[in-house]
Amino acid sequence: MKIVLAYSGGLDTSVILRWLKENYKAVILRWLKENYKAEIIAFCADIGQEEELAGLEDKALKTGASKCVIEDLQEEFARDFIFPMFQAGALYENQYFLGTSIARPLIAKRMVEIARAEKADAIAHGATGKGNDQVRFELSAAALAPELQVIAPWREERFRKQFSGRAEMIAFAKANKIPIEASAEKPYSTDRNLLHISFESGALEDPWFDASSKKMRGMYKLSVAPEDAPNEPEYVDLTFKNGNCVEVNKKKLSPLGVMQTLNKLGGKHGIGRVDIVENRFVGMKGRGVYETPGGAILYFAHRQMETLTMDREVMHLRDSLIPKYSELVYNGFWFSPEREALQALVTETQRDVRGVVRLKLYKGNIIVAGRKSPKSLYDPKIATMEGEKSTYDQGDATGFIRLNALRLKVRAALKYARK
Repeated sequence: MKIVLAYSGGLDTSVILRWLKENYKAVILRWLKENYKAEIIAFCADIGQEEELAGLEDKALKTGASKCVIEDLQEEFARDFIFPMFQAGALYENQYFLGTSIARPLIAKRMVEIARAEKADAIAHGATGKGNDQVRFELSAAALAPELQVIAPWREERFRKQFSGRAEMIAFAKANKIPIEASAEKPYSTDRNLLHISFESGALEDPWFDASSKKMRGMYKLSVAPEDAPNEPEYVDLTFKNGNCVEVNKKKLSPLGVMQTLNKLGGKHGIGRVDIVENRFVGMKGRGVYETPGGAILYFAHRQMETLTMDREVMHLRDSLIPKYSELVYNGFWFSPEREALQALVTETQRDVRGVVRLKLYKGNIIVAGRKSPKSLYDPKIATMEGEKSTYDQGDATGFIRLNALRLKVRAALKYARK
């Protein structure tokens, strides 16, 4: 049996690689009744893990993979997934920038392509049966390659009996000489990509535990603590076209370049740290800590550009769809027809979202310092409060208010007449 495994080199997928090889055996030459270990192709999408990818291929092969495929998908990730999502203003439960959620459909897409090319029988992942990633991987696979079998070890009773927790997995890895980063001293799990890094489990499962305390400073990788950020603010200009950032400080950049540049700036100033308890798709609540330095800046700047250039009713319509769009991304429906339909509407709303936003970054804060656009709908001749200078006749508001008050007056008259 040939299986393509979504492989990160972390504790879970390292153990799963070896476990799949030993437990999913293929029967070759049935008349000889000989069993052969499954063939595992480890696939790792390079979507911004940086140093985490060092030595990954060698590690996968030593752990038991017949092949390790590592592909740089960072530009595609930024261009076709992160940017469209930010155009939509997606923010799950008003806090989460969807860093893990948006990466899964891209990984699943490439996995099924590799599985078809390799004539594999199945794809596999290390997502637990309690989390969201299992749904994201498998809904994406269902939309793109319904013929492929999906193996999820954490949902198999025999796997859970062998590995009831991280301690057993660490022990198994050590016994089988599988190099791992996790330890009893640092039991939390991480997931990193171009948009963010997440931390969960272990000590973080207690929502009262202070993840911003000094003793936890070593956990963070993308940003300094806000109190340790520079004492002087830094200004940055972001240029937008069609709702996408195309320049940072007047330097033209690809979507990948934008994210890398903003990540460095945001990390330097302690921006983008979020500690939330979120509602998982499977029904339970989960606590997660996230660093999204560049994403936080991009999200804020994009919104500022929209306030200047988007028609009120268009903005309110798009905003009314943000919870639904965010939910679709979070729950794994990126390749669904409804998300694609919403994206078409979003694209239309972004045609005139262009101009420059100037921001001030200071100790975890993003402060708007200016915005301008050739498509600005803000007219100082109308908005000015300097009396007769305004082209807006304040007297017109009298009839406007009277007409809007009519139904309220009728209702009040009936209400008080009953008394």
